[in-house]
Amino acid sequence: MIEPSQVQTRIDLLSDQLREHNYRYYILDDPLISDAEYDRLMRELQELETQFPALVRPDSPTMRVGSAPQAEFGTLEHRTPMLSLANAMNIEELREFDQRVRKILAVETVEYVAEPKLDGLGVELIYENGVFLAGATRGDGITGENITANLKTIQGLPLRLRDSEKPVPKLLEVRGEVFLRHADFQKLNANRESQNESLFANPRNAAAGSLRQLDSRITAQRPLQINLYAAGRIEEYPFNSHWEFMQTLPKWGFPVNGQIRICHGIEEAIQYYNKMESARETLPYDIDGIVIKVNDLVAQEELGIRSRSPRWAIAGKFKARQETTVVVSIEASVGRTGAITPVANLKPVQLGGVVVARATLHNQDEINRKDVRVGDTVLIQRAGDVIPEVVKVILENRPDETIPYKIPEVCPVCGGTVMRLEDEAKHYCQNISCSAQVVGRIEHFASKNAMDIDGMGPKLIEQLVAKKLIHTVADLYYLSKDDLAGLERMAEKSAENILDAIQASRGRDLWRFIHALGIRNVGEHASKLLANHFHSFEALAQATTDSLVEIHEIGPIAAAAIVAFFSETHNHELLENLNAGGVKPETPPMTMVTDDRFLGKIFVFTGKLEQFTRESAQGMVETRGGKTAGSVSKRTDYVVAGPGAGSKLAKAESLGVKVLSEDAFLALLD
Repeated sequence: MIEPSQVQTRIDLLSDQLREHNYRYYILDDPLISDAEYDRLMRELQELETQFPALVRPDSPTMRVGSAPQAEFGTLEHRTPMLSLANAMNIEELREFDQRVRKILAVETVEYVAEPKLDGLGVELIYENGVFLAGATRGDGITGENITANLKTIQGLPLRLRDSEKPVPKLLEVRGEVFLRHADFQKLNANRESQNESLFANPRNAAAGSLRQLDSRITAQRPLQINLYAAGRIEEYPFNSHWEFMQTLPKWGFPVNGQIRICHGIEEAIQYYNKMESARETLPYDIDGIVIKVNDLVAQEELGIRSRSPRWAIAGKFKARQETTVVVSIEASVGRTGAITPVANLKPVQLGGVVVARATLHNQDEINRKDVRVGDTVLIQRAGDVIPEVVKVILENRPDETIPYKIPEVCPVCGGTVMRLEDEAKHYCQNISCSAQVVGRIEHFASKNAMDIDGMGPKLIEQLVAKKLIHTVADLYYLSKDDLAGLERMAEKSAENILDAIQASRGRDLWRFIHALGIRNVGEHASKLLANHFHSFEALAQATTDSLVEIHEIGPIAAAAIVAFFSETHNHELLENLNAGGVKPETPPMTMVTDDRFLGKIFVFTGKLEQFTRESAQGMVETRGGKTAGSVSKRTDYVVAGPGAGSKLAKAESLGVKVLSEDAFLALLD
């Protein structure tokens, strides 16, 4: 019997041994002991921890067995957004990506890192001082679901990082993909079938469903795997390249995919793409493409990001699996933005592990090009292995007397005018009060960068629409306390706060009102330009296409969309109702001025600004004709640095970009 004084020593030894055996088994694929011996060590540790619960370590291997059910998942905010990737659907699009990268970097050849694109669920892991602290799903890219307890059950995920020649950072955020191998998926479904439980459609659904179990003990019974592929926030340990980071991960104990390669130039990356597509069916797990990333991290920062995806990476998608079926009917589906998408209703068919009964026809041009008609036999595929689409018509099987399909000229939902703008692929219902659009339109109208109605979130809007209390954005201004009182989780004080927020929005700046209306091709920046030019909503409503295109940065497409918006009868009625509801947008206090010190200059703000907010500083630059950016490059003119400025300041100094203090920036404004 072990002496009490020796318990802690024995627990530490068993934990270290089991952690080492996990590393040998899951990372190196080179186990040193049998499964039975591993189980014996685990049972001994469990028994000791049961006897002495105060000695249980937070990174104990026993944490992988799962814990009691949660009521619901909490949320975790990503310190660095988890962006999605732009897709290349063929080799030519990969070459176009390379051309864009080389043009921005002004180089002849770019070194890339290529890796398989696993078909699983993206997650982020957070480690502090080498110990696993928390983990989350991708979510909306900004905030994900806190699935820490479920992630701990994944055997290949280290709960404590290994020491190596590369020191473990104080804070490490790392992103990866959770997935199931084919053999494990088949065993899982076979077991569910024997228990008369419903079967999972495919390995990805099984992995996603397992990670979203509120009872992590269920997750622990699923043979989930994880591969790590990218960094989030890292403190105190800089890397020079993505390849260096990927080579370091296994040394810390993380599993990474063994198929990752360095490619010198895009043609080597394309060779890798072709090789992986050929090997796709022989791999023990699902992949739906490859990912190509610029290797140099300084180059990545210079390339920067778009609003939703980085410019330094792209997903090369493989050709989708295909099947044939029959088009039963075609309907015009109206989305939340008013976009009319033709959808083919199909004779149901199995495709890629799921039953497909509908497929997108994209737009009228695609219908015309493929000549898809009701009654046709068609070849379908899952685009990117996700969205079903029609590839082509098998004309030999076409019945007699079929007729071409045309998107209707009036909205099938509200009867509003359907219009296709020049250079636009899609048709749009011009009536922003269309019931198919109402929830999405109201969400946008009330959002922070539009009318900023605090508390008017998606769930509340959905309740109001479902109870038929609102049908258009104008109806918000006719709500009463009694209307709100009967809603779920709506106390009297909450109702008062909502009504106060609605009241405050009645006098928002003109640009916010224009932006809130959701006019096609008119975003936040264009709304500010229009507000500063016309100074009143009435003047904007009377504008012609010719007068609009005379405004710098307002092009013919946006001009046509604005004129079309004010030509729609339903929109006239809506605007009258908004006016009657007391919505009186104010002329913005500042107008654009021409200042040669700012005109065309690019400013980047970094660090903790103390004399003004970043948003107000950016506004001061833009109203003087300047531009703002989120990253430093050779094209940056000024970097305004506050306390705590880090990598952006260092890069500005290395590139010779002029750095301003807050006082110097204010002096420049004066």
